[in-house]
Amino acid sequence: MTDPAPGAEPVARQVARVVLLDPDDRVLLLHGFEPDDPAESWWFTPGGGLEGDESREEAALRELAEETGITEVDLGPVLWKRYCSFPFDGRRWNQDEWYYLARTRGTEEAPRPRALTELETRSLAGLRWWTSAELSAAHETVYPTRLAELLQALLDEGPPSAPLVLAPEIV
Repeated sequence: MTDPAPGAEPVARQVARVVLLDPDDRVLLLHGFEPDDPAESWWFTPGGGLEGDESREEAALRELAEETGITEVDLGPVLWKRYCSFPFDGRRWNQDEWYYLARTRGTEEAPRPRALTELETRSLAGLRWWTSAELSAAHETVYPTRLAELLQALLDEGPPSAPLVLAPEIV
């Protein structure tokens, strides 16, 4: 994730996210929290803002490697697109997000970040592989909010023929 400048006006960031599935169809999620209030936490897919002139595909792979240490993946199609806007670390973040499907060739039980920004270091609590059933039964906040339903449809039906445009999420 590239951090916006403190005090900067919110701008729409182009973001690439990764729905990373292992050979057992588990999805990898990061556990984040508000830096000033660790009790306010949520789970989300790896990914972040584009840097320089990189493509969304390049950003997806870079962010996945930085946030999870996982580099051996097959990057698939864009599954979903969404706009979201939320407060975080005293700023408003407006994001145009594309979610890519990716598959690992093996499961790394303890993936580890390898290049976090200062803000990510202050706001990430870890990573975890989730089954579809675990995600559907979760009482924790997960983004996008329909991830359990979307993941189940992906596993049942395969990737959509064109990216689904999800309803905006504005917090």
